[in-house]
Amino acid sequence: MLDLSLDLFIVLAAAGFAAGFIDAIAGGGGLITLPALMLAGIPPAQALATNKVQGVFGAATAAVTYASRGLVDPRRQWRSALIAGVAGAVGAGLVSYLPTDQLRLVLPVILIAIAAFFALKPGLDDLDRVRRVAPAAFALTAVPLVGLYDGFLGPGAGSFYMIAFVTLAGYGVLKATAHTKLLNFASNLGGLLAFALVGQPLWLVGIVMGAAQIAGATLGSRLATRIGARLIKPLLVLTSTALALRLIWQMI
Repeated sequence: MLDLSLDLFIVLAAAGFAAGFIDAIAGGGGLITLPALMLAGIPPAQALATNKVQGVFGAATAAVTYASRGLVDPRRQWRSALIAGVAGAVGAGLVSYLPTDQLRLVLPVILIAIAAFFALKPGLDDLDRVRRVAPAAFALTAVPLVGLYDGFLGPGAGSFYMIAFVTLAGYGVLKATAHTKLLNFASNLGGLLAFALVGQPLWLVGIVMGAAQIAGATLGSRLATRIGARLIKPLLVLTSTALALRLIWQMI
C-alpha cells in the first residue's frame, strides 16, 4: 500500500467532507476528491477506484437523508437505480479499452452549458413542470447514459443526472436533486465493483474519506432541503463552471 502520512490523511478527509457537502447539493464532488487523491501521489487508475469507494458513502448518505424527508421514494426508483448500477459497472469496465480524450474535449462545453442554463433560465425553482419524457423512457435513456459516464470518468455525474430530471422529467430543482442521489449511489457502486477487480482501490483511504463524506453529505442535504433552489442553483453553477475550467486547464 502507498505510504501516506497522518497529515495527508487529514487533508484527504477534509477533501471528502467538502466533496460530500457539495455533491449532496449540486453534484461535482469528484472535482475535489479525484484531484486530491492524485496530488497525494496515488496512480490515476488507483485514484479512480479509491474515489468510487469514498463516493459511495456520500451518495448513500444524501439519498437516505432526502428519502427520510419524503422528497424521494426509493421503492419507486429501484429499477432506475439498478440500470444506473449496471451502466456504471460497464463504464468502469470500458476505461481500459476506450480513449477518453474526445470526451474530455466535449465535457467542458457541456458543463458550461449546464452552468449557463441554471444561471440564466428564468423561473427555475422547486415547482414541478411539464414532463417531456415518460418515466420508462427516461429510465432507459438518460439514466444509463449518465451512469455509463459515471463509471467511465465520474466527476460531474450528479450534475448530469440533475439536469436530466429538470429538463426531461420536469422536476423542480430540489426534487431533482433528491432523485439524483440514489442513481448516483448506484452508478458509483457499480463502478466500484468493476474497479475493485482491476483498479486495486486503497480501501483504508477510501473509508476514511467516506466517513468524512457522510458528515459533509448530511450537512449539505439538510441545508438543501431547508433552502431549496436558492442554494442549489448557485452552487450548481459554481461547481459546473469550476469543473469545466479544470478540464480546460488539463488540456493546456
